[in-house]
Amino acid sequence: MKKIPIDSIRVHFADLSDPRVDRTQHHDLMNILTIALCAALGGADSWVQTEEFGNAKLDFFRSFLDLPADPHAIPSHDTFGRVFAALDPEGLERCLLNWVMGLAQDLAGEVVAIDGKALRRSLDRRSGKNPLHIVSAWAAESGLVLGQVATEAKSNEITAIPELVEMLDLKGATVTIDAMGCQKEIARKIVDKRADYVLAVKDNQPKLREDVERIMAEAMDRGDPVGCRYHETTEKEHGRIETRKVWSTSVRGRLWQGGQDKDWPGLSGVVLIESQRTENQETSVERRYFITSRSGVEEHAARHLGHIIRQHWAIENRLHWVLDMAFDEDRCRVRMGQGARNLAVLRKIALNLLKRETSSKVGVQSKRRRAGWDDAYLLKVLARAI
Repeated sequence: MKKIPIDSIRVHFADLSDPRVDRTQHHDLMNILTIALCAALGGADSWVQTEEFGNAKLDFFRSFLDLPADPHAIPSHDTFGRVFAALDPEGLERCLLNWVMGLAQDLAGEVVAIDGKALRRSLDRRSGKNPLHIVSAWAAESGLVLGQVATEAKSNEITAIPELVEMLDLKGATVTIDAMGCQKEIARKIVDKRADYVLAVKDNQPKLREDVERIMAEAMDRGDPVGCRYHETTEKEHGRIETRKVWSTSVRGRLWQGGQDKDWPGLSGVVLIESQRTENQETSVERRYFITSRSGVEEHAARHLGHIIRQHWAIENRLHWVLDMAFDEDRCRVRMGQGARNLAVLRKIALNLLKRETSSKVGVQSKRRRAGWDDAYLLKVLARAI
């Protein structure tokens, strides 16, 4: 049998320290991590399923891992649970970051969407733990999860986002964040990383929202010399018609309340997107506003900015939805210690590897099933770790 790229996996996890005392290290940490990763690739969504996967694939794992003698060759589900509960989550997140940045290498030109997702079943009322909230960075073009930071509440995203931005090499990328992350210090962090930003503006920033609406109205209605760009698309799908209209303009020379534009590092343009949806003979119209460090008056600015903003919202169905539907993340009951946070990292590593394996033209869930059934295909997926 062709050997797994185990050396590559060991390199990626090399800096991760074993949280166990020597007398309890019956199973090698790298073996535990490798079996857990293979199980995550092959369809296991709990520690019990991980143990079952390991036992079913015992000959496969013996071909490249130095395992203890039977009947304890594969760690028990309790062992997997205890080890992942005790592992340093920041250390494992750094492993994910180092791994994926080696794959992505250069993010210039990428749209990097940052958004949060709650792990609902991680709620533990008995111990007073809130559901874990994971803020992830996702490269839209390459389809890779770049990293994650965990918080205990959605409101804490404001502190988690700068930490995540600081971790990443974002030079040349455009970072998109919803209204929760529309903060001056977050914009400053992004600009300091030599990246651009597109930030949603809502009622949590009332003065900013008022200024953006007024500036865009002036540019649209009066045709002033600063200029306004426009782009429109119409899509028809499953009985729904959606028309998206995008306006963009520069903020240079505009009047702001209290000169607050000077407090936004790199602020260059504002954007309005109007979405008109018609379905079952009912029409709805929604307007959304954004600020950006990119120019709003270049020839194709409206088209480019509309595309960037749409790439941000794709994180919902290309990352969050996939984690729920293909990995059953929202129903996972792992709660002990740091287990939920560490398992979330493991899922993202598995998802990246499955996305990078392109010979099979099926969805992530089908790829997981095949990886569980077919050792040769599992090896092919693991080869993407290099």
